[in-house]
Amino acid sequence: MTSIDEVRSSALPLTRTDDLDPLLERIGDARFVLIGEASHGTHDFYAWRCDLTRRLIEEKEFTFIGVEGDWPDCERVNQAVTADTDPFEALYGFARWPTFMWANHEVVDFCRWLRLWNAKLPHPERCGFYGLDVYSLWDSLRAVRHYAAAHLPAQLEAVTDALHCFESYGHDPQQYGLATRLVPDTCEDEVVNLLAAVRRAAPEDLGVRQNAEIVAGAERYYRAMVRGGPESWNVRDVHMADSLDRLASMRGPKGIVWAHNTHVGDARATDMAAAGMTNLGQLARERHGDAVVLVGFGSHRGSVVAADRWGAQHHVMPVPAARPASLEALLHEADLPDGRALFVVPAGSRPMWYDEPMGHRAIGVVYHPERERWANYVPTVVGRRYDAFIWLDHTKALHPLHGEPWGDLEPETYPTAM
Repeated sequence: MTSIDEVRSSALPLTRTDDLDPLLERIGDARFVLIGEASHGTHDFYAWRCDLTRRLIEEKEFTFIGVEGDWPDCERVNQAVTADTDPFEALYGFARWPTFMWANHEVVDFCRWLRLWNAKLPHPERCGFYGLDVYSLWDSLRAVRHYAAAHLPAQLEAVTDALHCFESYGHDPQQYGLATRLVPDTCEDEVVNLLAAVRRAAPEDLGVRQNAEIVAGAERYYRAMVRGGPESWNVRDVHMADSLDRLASMRGPKGIVWAHNTHVGDARATDMAAAGMTNLGQLARERHGDAVVLVGFGSHRGSVVAADRWGAQHHVMPVPAARPASLEALLHEADLPDGRALFVVPAGSRPMWYDEPMGHRAIGVVYHPERERWANYVPTVVGRRYDAFIWLDHTKALHPLHGEPWGDLEPETYPTAM
């Protein structure tokens, strides 16, 4: 049997949300479901991820969603979906580039559904929406200072010392990282003191605790970033894994993660491990074993929202056909019905294609379609990287809330179309 025949025999239909039933069965009583995306700018990945998440909340009683986003921004979304407030304004207010990751109509539509779902439940049982990432150094530091001034006056000095230390480097955390590469002085001691003070004084307050942990994580991240190598990546993903565990202990017990495939798929099934890199999916499996299910996505061609350099205006770009001999090329050649399929990786013996190393496309917020032939692919053993995989042969671009001319990509029922 050829690899194409094996793919066809492994594929399950995927035309409506009921077709996710085999994946729900695979998830069973798992505590953590990490749902990926092959890009941050594809409508179809977001739409199917939202559909799966709805079913997990409705049928499996999952209690929180943690996303690859900043805690302060996502906390405003959380307040909206757990109260009687339209989440549109909270999502529209995302200002740190790349805004389109979460300030988009697909997420607005889901969060409006989540608010209606939560309205039927007692407040302690409502499903929250939280940020797992480490980038919000200044917003988190100011949030800790504000909290300490109101509730922890004895700890205010430690918070203020950290704030003043960072201010001495200006308000750009990357400049802080560059400065610490040239001179031995850092804010590490001040941050350690801040974190210790918050842990002692407010161990059960998730908001201030998480903001303090972000300040500590960001300080490590920006110092590591300018030195190169895998350390900054690992600092970030360990922070996300720790944040997930913290949410589970304080808002749990069952959580869903939305993040890129490069964070969700187990790094040990890619070339990341040889480069000394770990990731959230690997750490979750190591910490929680069979209580974790990892779900990846992929597509062959279409369009995507991205930018040609960091911080630049995002726009709609073409996604060319996948390069030969890649995972995406194999699945496309299988010519699956409707160009969609669900693959649930068998636990025991399985078709050989699941264990064959292949390039697997990963599109970031910065993308150059013309470099497709020699970039954007991660060597992957798909059956070890994920527990399930959703294939969508042709995909289209996400619908950002702002900063993007609509052209012919305007949603059919603006502003709530998926």
